[in-house]
Amino acid sequence: MNYPNKINKEYHKTINYANRGMDLEAIINEANEYYLEKDIALIYKKPTPIGVVKVNYDNNKQTIEKAYFATQSTLDYNGLYKGKYIEFDAKNTESRTSFPLSNVHAHQIKHIRNVIRHGGIVFLIIRINGLIYLLNGPDFISYIDENTRKSIPYEYIKQNGYELEYNYNKGLDYLKYVNVIGGFINEKN
Repeated sequence: MNYPNKINKEYHKTINYANRGMDLEAIINEANEYYLEKDIALIYKKPTPIGVVKVNYDNNKQTIEKAYFATQSTLDYNGLYKGKYIEFDAKNTESRTSFPLSNVHAHQIKHIRNVIRHGGIVFLIIRINGLIYLLNGPDFISYIDENTRKSIPYEYIKQNGYELEYNYNKGLDYLKYVNVIGGFINEKN
């Protein structure tokens, strides 16, 4: 970029893929805070289970210096809504045409199947093409069981998922469609 007095500055965009999902998680966390504040639902982000190996106690501060993943984590969020157990995961994809199934680990797929079998509400919140969708767990599992592709086409997500909108007060109001998939109301809109 050329500035007055012949000062040249170049702009380089740095892309950090380590925290791709954090902004999606931030707006989900905002919605969960709203739901809790208004006594609508109890939904929390689950901490990653770690085992601590070494702690540093310098200057009255405890800092974890060495740790390991204690167990495989399941899905990102869980809680209660209208007396039913609810669990879901937030996923992002840079692909414009499909959602890679490699974004969901085998132990997570097994866990989704278990939640369905035990009568819980389970789903994925997927950001693709700048839009955010809720894909019901049974629709996700049905796609996996009936197809050999290693990704879910964007068209399938558009047709079978629910496009979520950001609400200034509520954040990402996903419970609007949990009412539908949970059987609390009968209409999609």
